[in-house]
This record gives sequence, structure tokens and C-alpha cells, in this order.
Amino acid sequence: MAKNVKKSFHTGTVKKTIKIKSSKNKVWRKISNIAGLPTWVVDVKKTVYLSKKKTDVGAIRLITFTDGNQIEEHVVAWKKGEYFTYIATEGLPLRAYVATISIKSKSKNLVELTWKSYLNSKKMSEKQFMDFIAFMGAFYEASLENLKKSLEK
Repeated sequence: MAKNVKKSFHTGTVKKTIKIKSSKNKVWRKISNIAGLPTWVVDVKKTVYLSKKKTDVGAIRLITFTDGNQIEEHVVAWKKGEYFTYIATEGLPLRAYVATISIKSKSKNLVELTWKSYLNSKKMSEKQFMDFIAFMGAFYEASLENLKKSLEK
């Protein structure tokens, strides 16, 4: 019989950075359209607004993934042309999820984008949590590659 695996809360961060050959304005336009996820985020079927607000603090989106899972996210910080921060309130095996997508110009047509998140899990084993962190990292990387491709064409 498998011995009882201790389940507890875990805290971690995921951070991925990519350089995109594009203008800062073009990159910002793409990422700040918070319902435009199906065009670059992996496995997203559709994204709809749950708020009248489409940008800035208070904008809320509902993301539906191809597997049917849904995640509700609220924008909690916004600095036009630089970054926005959002929290997930539903749909993840987490008690807390806060992510920031930020951009900075490296030169006229080179932008560095960073997607960074803090997470705190629901009760799970350490292995389950490490697997989830690895999954999130791969998800960010694949999505950022899609974003880069869509902006560099």
C-alpha cells in the first residue's frame, strides 16, 4: 500500500522572459487586449469580458480552455505601455495566483517581455506542486513563443 503522502500548501513563482523584434506599441496593443488570448495563449478556446471595462484596473475576463476548464481573472494593476497585473479568482488548483506581464524597450524594435507569477496551492503533495509549476513554466514559454511569432511576422 502506498504510504500516505503529506499534502500541504506550497508557494512558488514562475518567471519567463522573451525578446520580441517589434515596436513597444505593437507589443502593448497585443498583450493589453486582455480578451485577445486565443490569438497567442496556448489551448485557449475563447476569452470574454465579464466587466464593462476592457482595460485597466477592474477589467475582468473569463478564459475557456480547449479542455473545458474556465479561469476568471481580474486586472488589479495597470500602467499603460508598461505592465499589467491580474489575479485568478476561479479555476486553478490554487489559493492564490497573481501574475504580471511587463514590457520594456531594449532598442527601437526590440522589446523584452516578462511574464511572472506568484502562486500558492490548495493542499497537494510536493510532487503535485512541482509538476504544476513545471506545467505553468512550459505553458508560459509556449504562449510567449506564439506571441513572438505573431508579432514578428
